[in-house]
Amino acid sequence: MGRILVEKDVEAAVKGGSVYAAGGGGWADHGRMLGLAAVNVGKPELVSIEELKDDDWVATAAAIGAPASTTPWEMQGIDYVKAVQLLQEALGEKLSGLIIGQNGKSSTLNGWLPSAILGTKVVDAVGDIRAHPTGDMGSIGMAASPEPMIQTAVGGNRAENRYIELVVKGATAKISPVLRAAADQSGGFIASCRNPLRASYVRSHAALGGISMALALGEAIIAAEKRGGAAVIDAICKTTGGHILAEGVISRKDVVYTREAFDIGTVIVGSDAKSVTLHVMNEYMAVDDAGGGRLATFPAVITTLSPEGEPLSVGQLREGMQVFILHVPKDIIPLSASVLDPTVYPVVERAMGIEIARYALETKA
Repeated sequence: MGRILVEKDVEAAVKGGSVYAAGGGGWADHGRMLGLAAVNVGKPELVSIEELKDDDWVATAAAIGAPASTTPWEMQGIDYVKAVQLLQEALGEKLSGLIIGQNGKSSTLNGWLPSAILGTKVVDAVGDIRAHPTGDMGSIGMAASPEPMIQTAVGGNRAENRYIELVVKGATAKISPVLRAAADQSGGFIASCRNPLRASYVRSHAALGGISMALALGEAIIAAEKRGGAAVIDAICKTTGGHILAEGVISRKDVVYTREAFDIGTVIVGSDAKSVTLHVMNEYMAVDDAGGGRLATFPAVITTLSPEGEPLSVGQLREGMQVFILHVPKDIIPLSASVLDPTVYPVVERAMGIEIARYALETKA
């Protein structure tokens, strides 16, 4: 049976989602707003994909953009609901459930409000356990598909007349950049609902259990908090199966916001031979040692934690801060079809100037 999501689940989702946000993944307060609105207005229900019929329609609820605090973004809970309604109208059939493209500070809760208001189930599956820079990376194998898809986007800064509603149809690779452009025009961040697919397809292509993993992690964090930062970091490592790859003081941060709505650059932790470099494209995509050797690569979980155990987004990092770098290797997390799809990597590698695919797609012998 499904699990009715209640108020205490909101903070667990935000806290667990914040670790899987991998340095990106939205805003914690936005997540709390979405979750509290949902549990106060209705009964959002989390279900496993097994509870849906094979031919039920499932779409992805996502937020698009990289809202640096420098951009005038505004997104209301109702925008997520409207995006689902527009998709249903364009599809001509009802959606049975919503998955999310990725976990994150707010994205773990993207499906909750539509569930409370429209009755679509929050399906316990994700396009990627962790947050990532492009929609394709959470598109569960649809990135290179020639099949026409429907994508909607709703939101924007009302006071600046930036509010946009958009319904686009076409191959995912061609219409995803249209939604990213809309996010930029709207103020940097927009709600979307996209890629309606049959439940049978989702079952075999998504990362299953991704939302309950975030909830369990959040519950472990909340239970450890009264014992201090070291206990929180231990709880995160124990619950995720990860380890602290490196720790040190940030010696240099060099990240810029691009016109394509990406934050791209590097963060160096530590100094000299002991330093490591975090490679950023909205999220942490790779870690290199001082000699340029690769220590961790997407789709592994890579997250910076404060000494208090708080997951820090790229935007919060400052030179002189002490951080711990969490690494959860990819072979112990469920992987979706989209992170194993070679076509999603070239755009990211070009933007970042480093190799990702070779490491992401290698299989342990």
